[in-house]
This record gives sequence, C-alpha cells and structure tokens, in this order.
Amino acid sequence: MRRWAILAVAIVIAAIAATSAYFRPDRAIRVATSFVAHNICSKTFVSGFEPQAVFIEVSDRAGIRLLRHALRFQFDRTAGTVEASALGLFGARAVFRDGLGCVERHGPDEPYLLKNDVAALKARTPALLPEIAGPDVVEPADPALKAALDHAFAEPEAALLRRTKAVVVVRDGRVIAERYAAGVGVDTPLPGFSMTKSVINALIGILTQQGLVTPSMPAPIPEWRGADDPRREIEVEHLMRMTSGLDLDETNSGFDQSSRMFLQDDTAAYAVRARLMAPPGERWHYSSPTTQILARIIRDAVGGPEQSLAFAWRELFNPLGMRNVTLEFDGAGTLQGASHMLASARDWARFGLLYLHGGEIGDKRILHEDWVDFCAAATLDTDYAAGFWTNRSEHPNARRRVQLGIPRDAFFASGDLGQRVVIVPSQRLIVVRLGDSADPTGDMDGLGRLVREVIAAVGP
Repeated sequence: MRRWAILAVAIVIAAIAATSAYFRPDRAIRVATSFVAHNICSKTFVSGFEPQAVFIEVSDRAGIRLLRHALRFQFDRTAGTVEASALGLFGARAVFRDGLGCVERHGPDEPYLLKNDVAALKARTPALLPEIAGPDVVEPADPALKAALDHAFAEPEAALLRRTKAVVVVRDGRVIAERYAAGVGVDTPLPGFSMTKSVINALIGILTQQGLVTPSMPAPIPEWRGADDPRREIEVEHLMRMTSGLDLDETNSGFDQSSRMFLQDDTAAYAVRARLMAPPGERWHYSSPTTQILARIIRDAVGGPEQSLAFAWRELFNPLGMRNVTLEFDGAGTLQGASHMLASARDWARFGLLYLHGGEIGDKRILHEDWVDFCAAATLDTDYAAGFWTNRSEHPNARRRVQLGIPRDAFFASGDLGQRVVIVPSQRLIVVRLGDSADPTGDMDGLGRLVREVIAAVGP
C-alpha cells in the first residue's frame, strides 16, 4: 500500500509540474505586474496623476485584484521609471519617454527609441475640423443634461466603483456638456485602452483611401507567404474583424497567448508566429494581437516607426485638431495599436466626429465613403464590427444595449475599464465617457443611462 501511495503522490507531483510548465503561472503574474507598471507610468507621466492613487485604481481591476495584497511598485520621477513586482518577484519595468509615453522593458536590450520631434509633428498641419468648444469647460445649460452628468459621476451603492474621469457630449459638432473629475481638465490625456483599436481602423482606412492597403488583400506578412502556409489566406479584413483563425484568443487571464504578447519587446513578431486554428473568416474571437499585426502593416506600408508616427499626426490627428494625444510604441518601434493611446476627452470626441461625418473632415474626404458603414457592420453573428462594437446586430448584447437606450444605429469605440466613444448618427451625437470602472462590463448600464438621458434632454 505504501508503494502505491508513493506512486500516487509522485504522479500528482508530476502532473502539477507538467501543468505549471505548460501554463507558466510565473508568466501570468508577470502579465499582471507589467500591466501595473505600465499603467502607473502612463497615468503618472502622461496624464499627471499621483502614482499611489493610480496604483489603488489599477489594482482594483478584475484579475489584478487576486494579487492586490502582494503587489508592490517603485516610482522614480527623476529617472522616469516604474517597477512593479509581486512580493519582490516577477518584476516588470516601464520607462517614460517625453512625447512617446511609456514603453515596457523586457530583458537587457534597450527599447527602440523613435527619433521624431513630436512637438514639431503637432504643428505642421492646420486642423480641418472646426473647433468644437472654447478653452473653458462647457457647463450644461439644460437641467436634464446636468442630471445626466450627475448620474454618470455618481458612485453606485455597490462595491464596484465607477470612477468616472470625464464625460463629453457633442451635438451637431459642438460640445454641449462636459464634466471632469478632480485633477482632470479639457487637455488631460487619458488612456483609451482598446479604443486604440478604433484608431488603427482609421489609419487602415486612410491607407485604403490612398490605395496602399485594402481590406480584401492578403495580409502583407512575409512570414505567411510560404506556398504551403495556410496563413497566406488571411486577409486584412479578417484581422480587422478578428476572424483570422489564428491561435490568439484573448481571455485576459494572463495564461492566454494574447495577454502574453505584452511581455514581448516585438509584440507583432510574436503575434505573426501564431498557428492557424480555424479557416480565416469563419470563426470570431476577441484578440488584441490581430490588431497589433495591423499596426505592423501600417508601419511597413508607410516606411518604418518614425514614418508611422508622422503619418498618424499628418493624416489623422492634426486634421481633426487632436492636440493632446500620446501614441505609445513597443520595444521594436511598432505602435501599440491594441491598447496604448492616450488622448483628452475632447480629442476622443473629435475622433468620433470623423465617423459621425462619414469619413470627411471639413471638405476633405479622409475615409472612403463606404468605410464607416463597412466598419460598423456586424461580424458574423457577433456584436463586434471592425475595430468598433456595434448595435447594428441581432446579438443579445446589442439588443440589450438598445433596451438600455443606446440607439440601434449606434456603434462605439470601447476600452478596458469603461472607456467609450459612442457614435449615434441618427441623433448627430457623440458621447464620450472615460474612467476606471471596476465593473467587469465597464459600467455598461451606466453608459446606457447616460446616452438615454442625453438623448431625452437634447430632443430630436
């Protein structure tokens, strides 16, 4: 019996060891510490918040909460660095670079440093979009609008805090109401997280309008060009709609391939190595790495890291008058298109106006006339479109949002912790909500109430 017991224990130990070797919990913890380090870095050096306040909010994120009491961080304002660990182990480091935000360091190599003069890039092209507001905060004149903003900032009785940082409402091209949390103003750059994916959509759209890229073309990835490589069938649109079939499903667990992409210096190189697990175009699953592959396509199409940043400012940000923007890059010089752009709430609203106006800015067409409808159309049987989420779908999530009060024709950029730019063509309306919601849905119920009350206040 003793021999069998020893054998059973040995089998259990071997199984635990094998499971650990496969799932690599150390990497999952590094995903968490990397997230903490990067967010404290960006929100402190770019947004201007205090690091301890950022840490409290960051550690309240779903998934990070499990490690909250083990997490530690060190902040060096002079060196521009943030280091995070779990009880001194599984360390991560983020470094601030003026004008370029923060980049994570993985290993001994120095991350690629872009050579652009960002201040000069901002000054080169005059805005084509008329001003949407003056320098002062636009207080709502209508009591119903004021009540809508009151509700958006009010904390619910439940433990999951809303932490709204900014709300901007634009009707007919002008800000009609806005509000900001303490320490936030009209020029404060705030993280968009996955709303950055919608910006990648715009940059791909601009390249399409210029004839350099098309959604229907095979994705120009040299690693996939082998005659026997089934990935050669992946089109740009498949990447935009997250139907590539690549083994890059995102679960935000830290154990998934998608999360581990952020532990790489060259995020896109990691993503393109993924195997094909389903025929392109037949299966949808949310996946940040597919957007990161698009970011590399943009980089290669315009000629390199510096050219990609200049392209974004020249063709998108400057024409829209988006002045308080920071695009962050990975260690290889590819823009972090999956999640790392910061912009002021008004700038996020200006971005939404590009789509509300059908791809035109002033008298210049930036996106093809069919681009907006193409990008707002649902993918397969989901409520995901192409870089946006959409209500133009029969998916239960879309139908529920309509019931909450977000109109059927609406579509929206969406990021972690409740970042939203809601575009409602039928109402000539943009609603921006930015914050750090602890609710796993990003406080979708609160967003629905906000949009519903704004529409009731502004009328037809």
